[in-house]
Amino acid sequence: MKAIVTVVGKDQVGIIAGVCIKLAEYNVNVLDISQTVMQGYFTMMMVVDVTEATIPLAQLAVEMEQEGKSRNLSIRLQREDIFEAMHRV
Repeated sequence: MKAIVTVVGKDQVGIIAGVCIKLAEYNVNVLDISQTVMQGYFTMMMVVDVTEATIPLAQLAVEMEQEGKSRNLSIRLQREDIFEAMHRV
């Protein structure tokens, strides 16, 4: 199953590394990543494979949110189908 990770916050060193390390802790594979910095604000969207994750998706979402809070970032993880449904025009 695929999930979408979004990260937003003030730019700082190591954001991508920190998010990827946290995902790797739970055996989550990064499939695609897009990031940019706009006027000092970092934004990133990742497509990840959670098929082999070592914890349930809901718990993973909480872990990622806590990782974000520890770095003053907003990190959200959602199932791909839910993300797509929420962003359909």
